[in-house]
Amino acid sequence: MEAEYISIMIQSLEKKLRVLEQIKRLNDLQRRQLEDPNLDPDDFEENVNGKGELVEQLNLLDSGFERVYERVREELNGDRSRYAPQIAKMQELIRKIMACSNEIQAQEERNKQQAQAKFDDVRRQVKNVRDSQKAVRQYYSSMMKNTENSPQFIDNKK
Repeated sequence: MEAEYISIMIQSLEKKLRVLEQIKRLNDLQRRQLEDPNLDPDDFEENVNGKGELVEQLNLLDSGFERVYERVREELNGDRSRYAPQIAKMQELIRKIMACSNEIQAQEERNKQQAQAKFDDVRRQVKNVRDSQKAVRQYYSSMMKNTENSPQFIDNKK
């Protein structure tokens, strides 16, 4: 029975690694999107939502792994030599997961900085448009006030 649980744990770690690889690909796509001056906000939002779904999968995998581990922890600790190959496999998968997680954290930080710069630029553009519109309105308003003919001196001498 414990062998089945250990197999489930290994499968869970393998799936977690695949999900992390998908997150890395989405981070690369997000980086390219942020570099694109014609970024479509809907595409960006779709990317962020996709990553959110993958993070939810990771949380489910982690909680499932923890529950299974609780069932076999004593058996694994008590008879490590019997499960040495499976333990080694799990350790290798955990090392790969940690390396992938570290890479994702670095990607996320770079993307965060890039997104902040992009959003600051958009805010600056919006402010410029608002200022321009305000200047046009003021100009139009002052021109409309000047349509009245002010009194003028007419020289009637000839």
